[in-house]
Amino acid sequence: MSSPSIVIPRRSFLAALGLSVGTLAVGLGRPPSDAHAAAVSPPDGGFTPNVFVHIAPDGTVTVCCHRSEMGQGIRSSIPVLVADELGADMAKVKLVQADGDKKYGDQNTDGSTSVRNGFDNTRRVGATARMMLIAAAAKQWKVPAAQCEAHDHAVFHTASKRRLGFGELAPLAAKLPVPKEADVVLRPKSELRHVGTALPLLDGPDIVTGRAIYAADVRLPGMLTAVVARPPVVGGKVDRYDAARARALPGVKRVFELPVPKRPFRFQPLGGIAVVADNTWTALRARSLLDITWAPGDNASYDSAKYRETLLASVRKPGKTMRNVGDVEGALAKAARKIEAEYHVPHLAHASMEPPAAVARVDEKGCEVWACTQDPQTARDDVAKALGLDLAKVTIHVTLLGGGFGRKSKPDFIVEAALVSRAVGAPVRLQWTREDDIQHDYYHSTCTQHLEAGLDAQGKVTGWLHRTAFPSILSTVQDANITFGQARELNQGVLDWPLAVPNLRAEVCEAKGHVRIGWLRSVHNINHAFAINSFIDEIAHARGVDPRANLLDMIGPARPLGLSELGVPSLSNYGSSLEQHPVDASRLRRVVERVTELAHWSAYQKDAQSGSKTRALGLAAHRSFVSYIAVVAAVVKSPDGKIRVDEAWIVADAGTVIHLDRVKAQMEGAIVFAMSLTLHGAITMRDGAVQQSNFRDYRLARIGEVPRNIHVDILPSEGRPGGVGEPGVPPVAPAIANAVFALTGKRIRELPLSRSGLV
Repeated sequence: MSSPSIVIPRRSFLAALGLSVGTLAVGLGRPPSDAHAAAVSPPDGGFTPNVFVHIAPDGTVTVCCHRSEMGQGIRSSIPVLVADELGADMAKVKLVQADGDKKYGDQNTDGSTSVRNGFDNTRRVGATARMMLIAAAAKQWKVPAAQCEAHDHAVFHTASKRRLGFGELAPLAAKLPVPKEADVVLRPKSELRHVGTALPLLDGPDIVTGRAIYAADVRLPGMLTAVVARPPVVGGKVDRYDAARARALPGVKRVFELPVPKRPFRFQPLGGIAVVADNTWTALRARSLLDITWAPGDNASYDSAKYRETLLASVRKPGKTMRNVGDVEGALAKAARKIEAEYHVPHLAHASMEPPAAVARVDEKGCEVWACTQDPQTARDDVAKALGLDLAKVTIHVTLLGGGFGRKSKPDFIVEAALVSRAVGAPVRLQWTREDDIQHDYYHSTCTQHLEAGLDAQGKVTGWLHRTAFPSILSTVQDANITFGQARELNQGVLDWPLAVPNLRAEVCEAKGHVRIGWLRSVHNINHAFAINSFIDEIAHARGVDPRANLLDMIGPARPLGLSELGVPSLSNYGSSLEQHPVDASRLRRVVERVTELAHWSAYQKDAQSGSKTRALGLAAHRSFVSYIAVVAAVVKSPDGKIRVDEAWIVADAGTVIHLDRVKAQMEGAIVFAMSLTLHGAITMRDGAVQQSNFRDYRLARIGEVPRNIHVDILPSEGRPGGVGEPGVPPVAPAIANAVFALTGKRIRELPLSRSGLV
């Protein structure tokens, strides 16, 4: 843990930069409606702090990062893109982290959106500043702006060989009107010098030396530490409690009950008993001495093993049709051969290395929070609502995140910190333990799927039926009475899979939620990619053809798929239009062809047919977050009969990438993350309570289980940026499962593999 420190509020940081004198400021992304008014400096030349780029008289360019950094490298990508578009020298660029505020546009670092949705807007920020600097220089030199260009941290007039640095021009540019968005001209991509190259991780030195500040590192004068004893069953509450022994411990300041949440639970704290003490150790000891009797509520009967049978029964009956092409019943009835299979994925926990933590200070001025949050605006809204404060009196500072995976976009732990601080009248660090995190998470939805395929006499797939049942995330965040998955959830691998089958139908079946359901890295794609790729592999072996050839046959010819060919009335498409990001079978084919080439698939399959099987390959591919990923996994069998993943290849087509090294790291991390889920990941409930508590019983992939080689290939592309943080995860589990079948002949239709006894 870093040495004691106080995180400096952003407004203090900006003041320290001297931005009130001769400063050029422009907004990032979709600015407020008045942002295109003339940006004329007041007498002191200053600008208001609703900005993303600052150019000071000394030439320092300060870029404000409005997204959260959790290892994906966004704080190393946004400034590079701005600097390239501006023409700045990266050595003179500094970064400041934005607080939670709607003036920054969308700040929710979730859904693989930071670059995918922000690429053009971020470039526009740099381009706007560049155009204003050029206009200032042209005015100074009395030449047309078209004769000037900006690069190397200066504006040049080539004909006269004149040059003015950015710092010299900042006071002049600050007096000019800000160009309207429609008038901003972006550079040709060829002039973006650093985009798509291997760049340093700007936060890397601080992270590896311990100087980086995470939420639990923040220290304020007079700060206390709090932990909470939460109901073991979602919806439960305190029946009675005795805190006499806890209060008797030296250093314990307060013990009190938190509000009981109401349905839908959304991002409310779970309630329970808060313990506040001088330090973490005392708070945890006191919590262990609480004598609490819980009223478990109506989820106390939830048993995940029995619920699996409920889901099976659900998918064995017709559900709501969500995708339909042709006549599925007719095709299946006429089929010369019919294949059926059912797949199951359990609840999963996020288990990021850094458990949730937040520091809150509530006083007469309002509430100030430091937190490892992915979504500071939602945190700000929810804190204001919980405290009954005007939004303007709530400030959310974003620290670094030690992993997030979607968990830290839910601000329940931040609201807890604010409630406790108000109750004790002092700054409070609200700390979750690993056990708290595992047992009170927003769990990935358990899912059961039923698939059928009909083959004609020539072995061609003529019919495809896919049923899926899972508790919807919306049952937690919107309406507890929602019992069917929604179209936007089916979009994740069911409605948008480019199948070349003349008759197909996808249905969603009923599933009621009994725990807090939340999005986890790649969300429902985990479940759907596992079932679809596994089933396609089963079809390959039923047809007696090579799995690679079969997969390409199922994808079909290179083509974009419109709504009619997909068989859907509309497609949420991860918030992107089909014109910008079509469902493109050619891109899925391309990653399959490339990954099998790198893995020497054809040569290996030929050798495997003639030799003894001690090693086997498995293949899977998936489209998610408008990117295309294919994975080959090689598995080997140990003398004790256990299976180990020996090597892995992953190929990504994510369109234009900014930070090549970070994209490769994301793909490597996706392999390891997905292996944890594939080999060991399972949250089970009995009597409504989670049975796992720490890494001893909710295991992650360990060093000895990670492949000796992970090969990553990022395909070059001029296309629009796709998602990167999440798409690498879904194909991993089916690639491993298909390799296990190739090696052992045993089909893996339920995750994790540990349940099969093979690992």
